[in-house]
Amino acid sequence: MSDDIRMSDGMRSDGNKLSNHMWTGRFYNDGVSSHDGLLDKLGEECGVFGVFGHPDAASLCYYGLHALQHRGQESSGVCTTDGSGFHYHRGMGLVKEVFDNDKLAALAGSSAIAHVRYSTAGESRLANAQPLIFKYRGGDLAIATNGNLTNAARIKEELERQGSIFQTTSDTEVVAHLIARSQHDDIVLAVKEALLKVDGAYAFLIQTKDKLIAALDPHGLRPFVIGRLGNAYLFASETCAFDAVGGTYYRDVSPGELLVLDINSAGMKEDRFAPIKQRAICAMEYIYFARPDSDMDEINVHSARKRMGRQLAIESFVDADVVTGVPDSSISAAIGYAEQTGIPYELGLIKNRYTGRTFIQPSQELREQGVKMKLSAVRSIVAGKRVVMIDDSIVRGTTSLRIVNLLREAGATEVHVRISSPPFMNPCYYGIDTPDRKQLIAAQKSVEEIRQAINADSLHFLSKEGLLSAIGRPEGETNRGHCTACFDNRYPTVITEETEIGCGCE
Repeated sequence: MSDDIRMSDGMRSDGNKLSNHMWTGRFYNDGVSSHDGLLDKLGEECGVFGVFGHPDAASLCYYGLHALQHRGQESSGVCTTDGSGFHYHRGMGLVKEVFDNDKLAALAGSSAIAHVRYSTAGESRLANAQPLIFKYRGGDLAIATNGNLTNAARIKEELERQGSIFQTTSDTEVVAHLIARSQHDDIVLAVKEALLKVDGAYAFLIQTKDKLIAALDPHGLRPFVIGRLGNAYLFASETCAFDAVGGTYYRDVSPGELLVLDINSAGMKEDRFAPIKQRAICAMEYIYFARPDSDMDEINVHSARKRMGRQLAIESFVDADVVTGVPDSSISAAIGYAEQTGIPYELGLIKNRYTGRTFIQPSQELREQGVKMKLSAVRSIVAGKRVVMIDDSIVRGTTSLRIVNLLREAGATEVHVRISSPPFMNPCYYGIDTPDRKQLIAAQKSVEEIRQAINADSLHFLSKEGLLSAIGRPEGETNRGHCTACFDNRYPTVITEETEIGCGCE
């Protein structure tokens, strides 16, 4: 690696190797995801942030990543360029743990790409932290991505047979090898050629010493937006990151689009590497992943979730005394349900945001009660009341049972569960960490059987038609331009046996 690349790969301050699984390390709640095994939620994807043309690019990335922290807590990284070489830092843990003033001051340059990671494929280790940095005949290359390549395993095997040596287990490295092996010396042409060979869901930020390239998969499965800050261009997984740095939303990146910014030319070149295929933005972004203050395809997430709650009330009204939401992603839907029915919305469940980490090694009984570390029922609100509990999804069902029992222990006389999404029956192969189909309760049990399993008095899921109507994207496209494969098994790309084997959800 050349002298013009400054590298410092930081580790967690406690020096521990973080585990992918709960309670296998030194700490009871060892791990990096806020939606860990205690709450049995879907694993986040990742988040990307990019800056071009601003003297404080590294600092902007720091605040942008903070706003995207909900999308990944495993690792974070920033790579800047000053036109002559790269400066970068990556580490395991939260953004505030990985970076400080001195580390940010060392990241000189007006162009930068940044990443927060939650591993759905590839091991949880520093080598897989992004941006990934490479040296090839064209110079220095940095790549950050949100998504998952469904044919990465096959391409990697082919490349290894041809002599390629991989340094990570991240499928993002596959794209770097494809770029390096291209016959095109022009980086833009090389990127186009590489992207035409990969399948799946991806939002890429690719950086050289003088260019920043952004690209979104032809289906638009992953969210990807463009912002402005003065004369600078910003890129992010969600619009909330622009608010954090004082930027403004410009537009969404179009599926199959390739955008090029060059320090040697003015403006942003709008190009594409593939035509738009079946538009299929992930429906779970609106249901669960995105922050409520973000806009997806110019639709506010909080407003969409309120409409989901209203539609859920129309489809499944039940006479009750209070409505409460499982914090945080279900609160918007709970407010919508309450407004539609006239039943008062109350904070019946409180999330403990400061659980920290503890050396306690609990017994199995304590592990089963682990949800109490994250949630508490407000006894004075639910005692003697008929409660409607709104949640965004049921994955394995274990957490729903624990929360229902938590409300009953606090004195609720009835607990009616309403879910602001259809039954989650199929794994995701596009960058969401989901269990194997055999572990998805909705794939194994009927709604009535699930109701019994979670000890609820009644249970209802939002219909797919109600969900798509509530989100509010225009009609005319399949599923109104959403990927709903987790609900209906209709994947927008071809899913092969190789894809299923290589999926990070296994």
